[in-house]
Amino acid sequence: MKEIERLLLIMKSLRDPQQGCPWDREQTIDSIKGYTIEETYELIDAIDRNDVDDIKDELGDLLFHIIFYSEMADENGYFDFNSVVKQVNDKLERRHPHVFSDAQVDNSEQVKELWEKIKKEERNESDNDNQSEKKLLDDVAKHMPALQTAARLQKRAASIGFDWDRSEDILDKLDEELKELREAIKLKDNIKHIIEELGDLIFCCVNLARYCHIDSELALRGANEKFIKRFNYIEETLRENNKTLEESTLEEMDALWDEAKTKLI
Repeated sequence: MKEIERLLLIMKSLRDPQQGCPWDREQTIDSIKGYTIEETYELIDAIDRNDVDDIKDELGDLLFHIIFYSEMADENGYFDFNSVVKQVNDKLERRHPHVFSDAQVDNSEQVKELWEKIKKEERNESDNDNQSEKKLLDDVAKHMPALQTAARLQKRAASIGFDWDRSEDILDKLDEELKELREAIKLKDNIKHIIEELGDLIFCCVNLARYCHIDSELALRGANEKFIKRFNYIEETLRENNKTLEESTLEEMDALWDEAKTKLI
């Protein structure tokens, strides 16, 4: 028996109405989505740590979730795991005509352009099939992390030419948004307005990252890691001097922060 077949049988056993696991039997497509998000982040963490064993383990957990969703969908007569695999196989062949057909590309940039062209054609066909006036941004997932959602929305808008001409223009827009945020805070405006202006500023930062072909999520993760390293340096240095964070002044911590910036890469 192939391992994938074994996994499918294990899943059916877990969901068996009489002999299955009580917890697994109670789950629905909606109830496990939070666990799926957790598993995805655990996989990313393993990749960031370059822990090959953990990557393998987390990939298995994520695969189990795909099997789980497919089994519940099959029980409701929607689709099964085999149809999920068939759909992704068909999609990959359709979106790689330069591999499985006679299309010609010379570099990865042309591959991306071809991929987006095919996706746009698929969306148009889907709109025609549904016989409805579907809007351009309708199928951008709204439940991804906000930075990723912003980047997807901007990328989709850019696909029809709604984009900046130069990075300098986005930097000017950043200055404008920062000025508006300063004014809202200075006037002690209502918190709702401050949140709105702060959101506009962050959205503009994501736009600049997208324009420069930078993943804003990864950029922020890098900034988080840098902050952790520098703050840990402060805490460790203070501990070596028999002091705690609570016993130290802001001036002392600021000085150690500047020291960490020069010592840590």
